[in-house]
Amino acid sequence: MAKTIVVKQVGSPIRRPEKQRQTLIGLGLNKMNRTRELEDTPSVRGMVNSIPHLVQIVEERG
Repeated sequence: MAKTIVVKQVGSPIRRPEKQRQTLIGLGLNKMNRTRELEDTPSVRGMVNSIPHLVQIVEERG
């Protein structure tokens, strides 16, 4: 089984640049305190690292 990470949205996309909003949507997040379990790939890590003020990694599995 592949490694996964659990990502939680902790910041609001209100008054944020469109690129940051699109990154949240790309991660499958759109409302506060939602979590998603995503595959731990370099592209997902890059997306999370580009918006660290809006998301946090809750757990790493695998």
